Amino acid sequence: MSMAKRADTQSPAPHAADSHDLIRVHGARVNNLKDVSIEIPKRRLTVFTGVSGSGKSSLVFGTIAAESQRLINETYSAFVQGFMPTLARPEVDVLDGLTTVITVDQQRLGADPRSTVGTATDANAMLRILFSRLGKPYIGSPQAFSFNVASVQASGAFKVDRGADRTKTVKRTFTRTGGMCTRCEGRGTVSDIDLTQLYDDSKSISEGAFTIPGWKSDSFWTVRVYAESGLLDPDKPIRKFTRKEMQDFLYREPTKVKVEGVNLTYEGLIPKIQKSFLSKDKEALQPHIREFVERAVTFTTCPECAGSRLSEEARSSKIKKMSIADACSMQINDLAEWVRGLDDPSVAPLLAALQRTLDSFVEIGLGYLSLDRPSGTLSGGEAQRVKMIRHLGSSLTDVTYVFDEPTIGLHPHDIQRMNDLLLRLRDKGNTVLVVEHKPQTIAIADHVVDLGPGAGTAGGAVCFEGTVEGLRAGDTVTGRHLDDRAAVKETVRKPTGALEVRGATAHNLRGVDVDIPLGVLTVITGVAGSGKSSLVHGSIPEGADVVSVDQGAIRGSRRSNPATYTGLLDPIRKAFAKANGVKPALFSSNSEGACPTCNGAGVIYTDLAMMAGVATTCEECEGKRFEASVLDYRFGGRDISEVLAMSVTEAEGFFGAGEARTPAAHKILERLADVGLGYLSLGQPLTTLSGGERQRLKLATHMAEKGGVYVLDEPTTGLHLADVEQLLGLLDRLVDSGKSVIVVEHHQAVMAHADWIIDLGPGAGHDGGRIVFEGTPADLVAARSTLTGEHLADYVGA
Repeated sequence: MSMAKRADTQSPAPHAADSHDLIRVHGARVNNLKDVSIEIPKRRLTVFTGVSGSGKSSLVFGTIAAESQRLINETYSAFVQGFMPTLARPEVDVLDGLTTVITVDQQRLGADPRSTVGTATDANAMLRILFSRLGKPYIGSPQAFSFNVASVQASGAFKVDRGADRTKTVKRTFTRTGGMCTRCEGRGTVSDIDLTQLYDDSKSISEGAFTIPGWKSDSFWTVRVYAESGLLDPDKPIRKFTRKEMQDFLYREPTKVKVEGVNLTYEGLIPKIQKSFLSKDKEALQPHIREFVERAVTFTTCPECAGSRLSEEARSSKIKKMSIADACSMQINDLAEWVRGLDDPSVAPLLAALQRTLDSFVEIGLGYLSLDRPSGTLSGGEAQRVKMIRHLGSSLTDVTYVFDEPTIGLHPHDIQRMNDLLLRLRDKGNTVLVVEHKPQTIAIADHVVDLGPGAGTAGGAVCFEGTVEGLRAGDTVTGRHLDDRAAVKETVRKPTGALEVRGATAHNLRGVDVDIPLGVLTVITGVAGSGKSSLVHGSIPEGADVVSVDQGAIRGSRRSNPATYTGLLDPIRKAFAKANGVKPALFSSNSEGACPTCNGAGVIYTDLAMMAGVATTCEECEGKRFEASVLDYRFGGRDISEVLAMSVTEAEGFFGAGEARTPAAHKILERLADVGLGYLSLGQPLTTLSGGERQRLKLATHMAEKGGVYVLDEPTTGLHLADVEQLLGLLDRLVDSGKSVIVVEHHQAVMAHADWIIDLGPGAGHDGGRIVFEGTPADLVAARSTLTGEHLADYVGA
């Protein structure tokens, strides 16, 4: 009896299902990872740290998240997989204990002009349903409130085959009521082309009237079509054209014409310009073409819909005197209050869901946005937080959430709020993996994985795994710099002049008057949404000789690399060509020198439909990307593929002295080393670079421009604590060389290093847009009069 009692009191053996409490990674080799093996605790908050380029994203996104997504995709049928992105299995020996991964990254939301904050989330869809049910007068289904749906009317007949020579004619009428404004086609802006930028009307076509870039007088496809079409008099000055000639010249529909016996298409100048220049992404155009487009095209708010994108009918239907256009233009925290005041049992579930979504915006610190804000204008940090919204109220548990620097673009005041959200996701029973540099977020981690010790080929190993206290005590780069604090400058530079901004009203700015000092390091601060970018990017006067380095993504395919992006390949190709007496085009893997088997890609891609495509190294060139004969040409004892395999530091020495001395190439390499990219290889594809590396590559490229004022938008994004010091040295060198540097920044080390601080606030959205402090960092710390002042004082220990 006593034995039985004793057996009852013993704790039961743990269930087999409860033993899977670790995510095990063994032998990860993605990008620069060197056989990394780690164990990550589930249902805990793990932060991944390390210098930029150390392999954090390769481990978290390229290995763990990628394999989870691939395994989920494999649960669908082959038919469905055919419509999904194909993912290759990451290079890793064992991945065990994975759960479903939800990735919340910094990829910008699509910059499509039809995409807004409302359409990118579910808020707009819910508002449309709400207005279609409660709006007075009733105008139609939710489509009637969508600016992406045009009103359509159609009627016609079609034949239905009934077999055995029996057919029946069926007549149908179709109508659809959409909410799109007909004038601007739902874009909110209309474009006008300035004809004076296209041609000089005092000249005739044969005298070279066209001033469009690339339109040469002997070109068959452009100028000669107009001159020899027979529709216009090529020797008459354009201003003397008759009304019919002017109509044909500017607006004629495509018409077949013969020029010297060749059939060509003649088209009016305006539709031709729209197709050849305006239908393309402006950012992807060559600089001189982009400059022409900016000169020739003016965008103005649509006069019919006042920028709301909606038809008059859609704007006429109202709930409590509020149209859907008014609701979308309100600040989200105000809209949330308005929705809270609606009470109609017939739409109660909809109101509850909409309320939750809008409250999530406010909770996550985005209450200052409006639903009609174009999604392409959001910063990387804002875009990431918008993506978080759909996960905040989720009932899912035991999910792995992966975040890429969620504190980007956040003022120190807002970081605590983000920390609380990460902890809340963890406390619901989820695994939270965060790639992060900010000490405030590293401090809340249950587990820390530090990668390094360096970047690129010098990184890719686990330097530390354990608690935050262990990291602090450990001898790693992150551990040593975790408690770094920059001191406020004792002496500041004196300005040499000022950029005058008067009556700035862009976005939420309230008639701001400010003098931004020149010849010094000026830092613009303030909480997210206070108006910093509006002041710097939207209000600096035209012609101020400004070079702007923003956080926009670098455009480039897997054929692009640092050498092609920075223009470094041009002097290298010319040097090779001159030394060997051949054409420069031979030394480009995208031109005549490309390996004929792989077309200069270095690998051969085999598409396997719904399964991941296979990339195999080209056997012909062994991955070198060049034709064998090209590799016989040498310069300084190296062939072109060996030069592209060099790191920036190695190439700087190679092109700096000796027989390979090339000053033009050396100058570009010096700039790349200055921004801390010495470890990158010249031929590394741009698609493999981290976010921080891309911004610094962009900075290195812009440093060559002649502008006197540099505007940098959060240059510490993606930078490790140890690299911030190097960035401050670079900013000092820029200022000491006679440049004026204006930095929009939240990092306290940059604020402390400034000569002058302009603080906007006091809050975000309509609570911001005013200058709340101007002066030196020391004065800001002493005054403690603003949120920024309080956090900077705490940071420097004042």
